[in-house]
Amino acid sequence: MDTKIRELCKARKLSQEELALAVGTTRQTITSIETGKYIASLPLAYKIAHYFGLSIEEVFDLSEYLDERRM
Repeated sequence: MDTKIRELCKARKLSQEELALAVGTTRQTITSIETGKYIASLPLAYKIAHYFGLSIEEVFDLSEYLDERRM
């Protein structure tokens, strides 16, 4: 799943560690989400989006999951 986490952190000069601490997870989890190796749970996705003042859809690209429902 594509995300804008890396770009959002870069724009705010925020490290993965700082984001992880703010949302109650580990730096490794943030890295895995950024690289697409892990899909964030709904509560974690909400915490990340809320941290940046955005909606989940603005941070996470859900289009591949929405397309599957239409098949």
